[in-house]
Amino acid sequence: MGRNIARYLRAHPEVERRFCGFLDDGRPLGEEIVGRTRELAEWSRRVFIDEVILATPHDRELILRMLQEARRLRLDVKLAPDLFGCPPLGKGERIGNIALIPLHQERQPVAELLLKRGLDVLGATAALVLLAPIMGLIALFIKLDSAGPALYSAERAGRKGRPFLCYKFRTMVLNADNLKSELRAQNQRQGPFFKVAGDPRITRVGRFLRRFSLDELPQFLNVLNGEMSLVGPRPHPLDDFSGYAIEHLRRLDVTPGMTGLWQVTSRQDPSFQTGMKLDVEYIRTWSLGMDLRILLKTAGAVLRGSGQ
Repeated sequence: MGRNIARYLRAHPEVERRFCGFLDDGRPLGEEIVGRTRELAEWSRRVFIDEVILATPHDRELILRMLQEARRLRLDVKLAPDLFGCPPLGKGERIGNIALIPLHQERQPVAELLLKRGLDVLGATAALVLLAPIMGLIALFIKLDSAGPALYSAERAGRKGRPFLCYKFRTMVLNADNLKSELRAQNQRQGPFFKVAGDPRITRVGRFLRRFSLDELPQFLNVLNGEMSLVGPRPHPLDDFSGYAIEHLRRLDVTPGMTGLWQVTSRQDPSFQTGMKLDVEYIRTWSLGMDLRILLKTAGAVLRGSGQ
């Protein structure tokens, strides 16, 4: 049953489901069996699983255990029963001719998420129009201050770990990425996150831009593209992302943001774990009201020039 489902999903990408592998306690690993049922938590984070399909299981205790674990992980759960070759009746959900019975469905705040996206588009559009003259001046000052382009783009880890090009005004010398490895020993952040006080790679104009977070303005383009939101966990470089532990991947359940809860509450805290805790709290308690409060606090932090 499970292999029939997997074959159908591969042959029909239009159903917008992607097969990630089997968890099976009775067969050897390999041939798409990626782990055991006790490893559901690890695999759900590692490959960003949204849904678990139980394919004709006969162990009641296993079903209950998987259902409880999936609920804890906030995953949808569906059962693919053995219908003994009979076609399913009714208009319930199915994959090909295989019926699916929902056992648990996570509630999605569809209306709120649409409003959040609308706020992103309106806010980013207004900011780009109103700030266009300032952004032009910033680009000119960068060019006059140091050699190289005014804009800098680098891959960041987006929602569910998908990489995207994140835009910023360049605040460092041209070979900054090559010098990063030489400065690793001076890293002041804990965990897979890099930050050095008095970073020698930062230019004169770059220090001013960072102090008032003006280097982030081009990310309004990322917001328009849907790669970022106005509010959300900050996107990390891919080399930092590669150092994530399994429990860190939860912060990638949502679209990254230009600002977030960490930026307005513990910006000077060097602990990666503090940032992770605040990111998870944001995801768990998210509301449009929270986004608006964070945006207002961000405006105050920018005017105070509290950036680094």
